[in-house]
Amino acid sequence: MSEQFKLIKQFIEQQDINMEEVLSKRLESVAMDVKGREYMSKEESVRQGQTLREKIPLKSHGKWDVSKNREQAIALLGEQEAARVQELIPLRHERMSVSPFTFYRGSAIIMADDLARTPDTGLTVQAVGDAHIANFGLFHSPERRLVFDINDFDETLPGPWEWDIKRLLASVEICGRDRGFSKKARRQAVRRAAQSYRKTMRQFSDMGNLDVWYAHIDLDDLLTYANENLSEANRKKIVKRTNKALSKNSASAVEKFAEIVDGHYRVKSDPPVIVPIRELYPKTKRDEVMDGFVKRLVTHYRLTLPRERRDLICRYQPVDAARKVVGVGSVGTKAWIVIMEGVPGGDPLVLQIKQAAESVLERHLPKSQFTEHGRRVVTGQKAIQTAGDILLGWIRVPIDGGYDDYYVRQLWDGKGSADLTKITEEGLVGVASLSAWTLAHAHAKTGDRHAIAAYLGESDDFEKAMVKFARAYADQNEADYNIFMKTINQENR
Repeated sequence: MSEQFKLIKQFIEQQDINMEEVLSKRLESVAMDVKGREYMSKEESVRQGQTLREKIPLKSHGKWDVSKNREQAIALLGEQEAARVQELIPLRHERMSVSPFTFYRGSAIIMADDLARTPDTGLTVQAVGDAHIANFGLFHSPERRLVFDINDFDETLPGPWEWDIKRLLASVEICGRDRGFSKKARRQAVRRAAQSYRKTMRQFSDMGNLDVWYAHIDLDDLLTYANENLSEANRKKIVKRTNKALSKNSASAVEKFAEIVDGHYRVKSDPPVIVPIRELYPKTKRDEVMDGFVKRLVTHYRLTLPRERRDLICRYQPVDAARKVVGVGSVGTKAWIVIMEGVPGGDPLVLQIKQAAESVLERHLPKSQFTEHGRRVVTGQKAIQTAGDILLGWIRVPIDGGYDDYYVRQLWDGKGSADLTKITEEGLVGVASLSAWTLAHAHAKTGDRHAIAAYLGESDDFEKAMVKFARAYADQNEADYNIFMKTINQENR
């Protein structure tokens, strides 16, 4: 308790950051942006892709040799957890131990280490870094339209396009196993998703730059897909999930997580998942934490927003905050929710302030051009997503002689996703195919779509390789999961 308060005090006392150093770093990144991407004609890109296919055959991507004894892989999780909130590590292990699928969701660091030893073409995109199937879903665009897109960017970094698609397709196979689907059904889901990625990339190669940029999947597209490809039962599930997503906003977040006390919103306590500031700090320190830490943090975050949105957020004031556990792999990172009021006791807005650490990809690829990991996440997200949260921003917090990086977003903004614990075989094919389309769009926007499309070609060799890889890596994931379970069971004795 006292150590936590000490860190808060340091933040309050260190507001006079070395601005000369900050500005110097930002000028470096601006210089890189000015340089821009080297121009290549479509013909040159196509020739490059075709040449790469001869050097790195498509079938080479299907190879993975399963190893049963990978204690060193599990040790990577321990390295990652060393910098996290230690009292939450048991909860992280609990969530990861549910099944090989939940383990996979929390072990991006292991797969990044594995993917670094697989073939890649050297064609770089803004990689998601953790593009498993549960990280795709619905949310509101600024125009308040539901769109289907990627929704997790903690690990984003420029990197090989192959790493993202392999993580996605392996997750499809693992999800199918989790649901008890047949080998044939799993193979179909992986194959259809790989085909969706390849054909979508070729379609984008035939489109103009602006047409690619504006392409998206919205609610109408989703319902059309459902009507043309899904059974009536699954169509009803789609409608139910979209209606639920439409209802998820700050008002519903407040209804779930807050209550009115003395005329103002206050976060409900639900430890260890939600622990309000009033329970983290003694009564004599709470006002200092709210005024000195939370309110100043929100004030500094505002500066990373465009001016018109900065003016919007200035119309709200923070009234309460809490530590909130999120996700599976993210458990143990520092994450807060902040209740904001537009008027006393009304017009609520809930912000999530989530820690951004080094991307798991940075162990194997060039470091981000941004020194602030929150900025890395926000910049990558804006590059990849078709439409994003209008209040997305970031902040660096001086702590204990160093820094903590965070990104900030609305807690709920039309959030919705498929229930993968109940998904049908037909539903898995649909979600996997839509996710692959979305991933191809992200890669087409940020990489050389002509070269990637030419490399993938018109045959089904890519699909065959991906089915083989997904099956082998799912076997690897199960072997790693068994070691993980053995390790934590020994630790709990």
